[in-house]
Amino acid sequence: MRSRQRMFAAVMRLLLKCLRLGRRRRFRLVRQVEQLWHYGHLCLRSLLYNSFTNGDVVLDSLFEPVYWLVDHVTRWFGVVFVALVIGLTSSIVAIVYICLLPLILQTYTPAWICWHLTYGHWNLIMIVFHYYMAITTSPGHPPQAKNDLTGVSICRKCIAPKPARTHHCSICNRCVLKMDHHCPWLNNCVGHYNHRYFFSFCLFMTMGCIYCSISGWEMFRDAYAAIERMKLLEKERLQVAANQTYYQTPPPTFSFRQRAFHKSVVYLWVLCSSVALALGALTLWHAALITRGETSIERHINRKERQRLQKKGKVFRNPYSYGSWDNWKVFLGVDVPRHWLTRVLLPSPHLPHGTGLSWDLPPCVTEQHAPLLAI
Repeated sequence: MRSRQRMFAAVMRLLLKCLRLGRRRRFRLVRQVEQLWHYGHLCLRSLLYNSFTNGDVVLDSLFEPVYWLVDHVTRWFGVVFVALVIGLTSSIVAIVYICLLPLILQTYTPAWICWHLTYGHWNLIMIVFHYYMAITTSPGHPPQAKNDLTGVSICRKCIAPKPARTHHCSICNRCVLKMDHHCPWLNNCVGHYNHRYFFSFCLFMTMGCIYCSISGWEMFRDAYAAIERMKLLEKERLQVAANQTYYQTPPPTFSFRQRAFHKSVVYLWVLCSSVALALGALTLWHAALITRGETSIERHINRKERQRLQKKGKVFRNPYSYGSWDNWKVFLGVDVPRHWLTRVLLPSPHLPHGTGLSWDLPPCVTEQHAPLLAI
């Protein structure tokens, strides 16, 4: 009897302990929910309390997880994009050498053969050189020591000096001198020291794709017609073979080599035409920015500043623009007339004007413009 009472008492004590633990866990869960609620309420109040908060700040805060995901995906897939560019370009070059070049040597006149060989190889060298330099050249980063620079702001993300025209790249997690954008196809930022290589690569790649599209138009039409004829004959051959024995089946009309040749020509023309349209539009956009003496980031900043000053009756003038022609000379590094040949039409690893830390008047600029704002 006493043993039963002891067992019953032990079970009741165990049950009471479980109830107490359940209450404690319940209280902890309620306490955590309250803390999260107070934290979210505080974050919301901090966003709405600031008098400088506007719709852009709220949208940036809401899309911060999306930005984080895009930054990390771009960072990890940069190598894949570079491999894709190299693979596609190599496939086009291989098709030209294996399929098109023998045809050109057999059918074209000596003058046209010289033209195609000279221009094609020059364009290919310029593409390879500028893409390699754009990938391997650092865009430039400001020094970390605060006593090296004067009159600069401090980056709020990396807590380091940030000279004029310098911006923080969230993908590289560093400040970049004269940053234009982070290019996933380069797996690198486009900045002060490799901006010319990036634009030259886009320009020569567009020129090469246009050259291939125009030169291969007639071949593309013939190849496309041949592929359609192959499909039709294959369909007829299968219909005939369905009513015959194995030994009476006619052989294929086109060989594997002919099929591969026609499909390669179609692949070359479609890919080059698509890249020419897409990359050509991007090249024109950057050419307009270079003409105005600004980067992609500065265009948005200058537009907002122009609108702000316009309301006050003032006119905004870009302090880094020296005029359309001089902007191109500064960007390409053309100091004397012969540089148009040695630095623009031929591969050249020359450095841009300045260090990206300060922006003095380049020696190639003919006259100095008003530096800041004109009222």
